Amino acid sequence: MSAPGRTRTATGGPRDAIRSDAPRPGDHTGAATGVARLPGRSLLRVGPASVQIRRRSVLVATALTVLLAVAVVLSLSLGTPYVAAPDVLRSLSGAGTPYDLVVLDLRLPRIVLAAVAGAAFGIAGTLIQSVARNPLASPDVIGITQGAGLAATIALTSGVAAALVGPAALAGGLVAAALLLALGARHGLAAQRFVLAGVAVAFALRALTEVVMLTADPIDGLRAQIWLIGTLAGKGWTETIWIAGTLLVLLPVLAWAGWALNSTALDDDTARGIGLRPVARRIGLAGTGVLVAAMVTAQVGAVDFVALVAPQVARRLVRAERPPLLCAALLGALLLVLADLAGRRLFAPTQLPAGVLTAAIGGPYLMYLLLRGRRRSS
Repeated sequence: MSAPGRTRTATGGPRDAIRSDAPRPGDHTGAATGVARLPGRSLLRVGPASVQIRRRSVLVATALTVLLAVAVVLSLSLGTPYVAAPDVLRSLSGAGTPYDLVVLDLRLPRIVLAAVAGAAFGIAGTLIQSVARNPLASPDVIGITQGAGLAATIALTSGVAAALVGPAALAGGLVAAALLLALGARHGLAAQRFVLAGVAVAFALRALTEVVMLTADPIDGLRAQIWLIGTLAGKGWTETIWIAGTLLVLLPVLAWAGWALNSTALDDDTARGIGLRPVARRIGLAGTGVLVAAMVTAQVGAVDFVALVAPQVARRLVRAERPPLLCAALLGALLLVLADLAGRRLFAPTQLPAGVLTAAIGGPYLMYLLLRGRRRSS
């Protein structure tokens, strides 16, 4: 017979002993939220919502932010004339120094552009690689860069006003993205089909670009070649505003993407079983990634390999299964700022385009990924 005031369930145990929200000793589940806390993660509550944060991600993001700040100050200091770091900081704070013209007007716009463009490349690469589930997938591999390059080449070799080169490149990148999604969206935007369609689009567009350059005037062809390499020289606040404005408009979508990336490693059956729509989610992530990639390529040219390298290095630093969006953006910014600095100073007074330096970094890294994949398959 049960004790007075206690009701027994069908299993014979007290009702309050089997409540699903009752905390157990050693259990990491909060009774109020019902969210399981995993090792190495902290639970952040914002009103009724709860978000799990990887503590290692926070540490890596903090370290990358500090390194990026150091790289920016170093890039503002080095050059002719040399500006000491304390004078750089005073100029940035508005205290006023004899070097304000050099720091604020000549160097700062280009360096801010490098940071913003690098962050955009990191974001685009993270989204595309997560959808493709392939570390080799990036805008410069799946045809987005080549589409923007073809349109820019046509504009530069046909006497179009310089102000229209950027919009033409953006349109070309978006057309290439539409073609890619049309070819790869069959069978639910399967990862292998998406990458193969991108490689096919990239080769076709690159061949068309070569045809246009061979038939163009040599001077116009040289201008197009410089654009295709990717350079930040002669660019600044205008390009920064376009890229930053795009990221700002897409901020709610990027916030959703950071959450949606958690499910990209799931197979379709598992994702549907927990109430997700995997195909729509992949198309949304891929569309956002190619839009960001097309915009940044239209503004700074075909700066290769930043979108390829940044997500995978960030993933290894965080030790996560998928590239982390924020850390990849910070690492992309750091890589492009350092590449631009090296291009300006390694062979001074000759300046190398930033795309040459990023290719020098990305080429060996691409070979490393290929060799690593080959060892795993053997």
